[in-house]
Amino acid sequence: MTRTGSTTALFAVAVTLGGSNFLAVRLSNRELDPFWGAGLRFSLAGLLFLIIALVLRLSWPRGKQLAITIGYGMLGISLFYALMYWALVRVTAGAATVVLALVPLITLLLASAQGLERITRRAVAGSVLAVAGIAWMVLGEGGVALPIGAILALLAATLCVGQSVIVGKTISANHPAVTNAISLTTGAISLLGLSAITGERWLIPQQPGVRWSLVYLVLLGSAGLFAIVLLVVRRWTASATSYMFVLFPLVTMALGALLLDERMTPHGVIGALVVMGGAWLGALSPESRGPAAARSLEPQRPALDTS
Repeated sequence: MTRTGSTTALFAVAVTLGGSNFLAVRLSNRELDPFWGAGLRFSLAGLLFLIIALVLRLSWPRGKQLAITIGYGMLGISLFYALMYWALVRVTAGAATVVLALVPLITLLLASAQGLERITRRAVAGSVLAVAGIAWMVLGEGGVALPIGAILALLAATLCVGQSVIVGKTISANHPAVTNAISLTTGAISLLGLSAITGERWLIPQQPGVRWSLVYLVLLGSAGLFAIVLLVVRRWTASATSYMFVLFPLVTMALGALLLDERMTPHGVIGALVVMGGAWLGALSPESRGPAAARSLEPQRPALDTS
């Protein structure tokens, strides 16, 4: 398999894991409060990466590289999940996916503003097509009222995750185990703090289904997913990698129909096809990742002494 083909395969695995996460989180929320469940999940995943890094005797970032890695965890885990959970109390998950479909476009704009990528018609068209497909699936059969506070929170979450993908590219030359040990622990501490402040119950899951969903979220939905994201963004542009976020709901919808007997309508299938067309146009086609598409920042090799 070629380098491009292997990266596309990793991208597909990441989309599958990310889409499956929604079902696993839905199961874990039956017994665990949201911030506690997320904090527990990321604590265990961070501990797993820490053990791997210690066993392999990997080098740890220092100075600026350490600060960037912590920032990566704050953006992509702490702030993103806090804002998402707050917004999802006020809007439906379907409505939230419409705003999150903006992730590729916002990532492209952020990367362009920082001089890391060049805005192309193909990338913009792919982003707009993906947003249209998600909007068709969620809003096409009826309007959804979105409170202004929830909209702002979702937009802020989108900015956080878009910037986190860009930051992830700058540190993607570091070993994924080290990066995720630091970033997941950073996110876990923040989320557990929020859980304590909001008075959530800290319970160990007792239901077998909740336990298995937590195991999945730790081993595959966190450890596997976050490691693969860093490998993909090492080879692709940040904006192309961010198309994962618009494809997650399609996997969730398909698995829901397959495993939970949730109804898949022709309306939803049409929207899914539009989203996939946008993802192909903006991220997966060879032209979208060619030299003319972006001036991608190469991963920064850690300095020998950055203290």
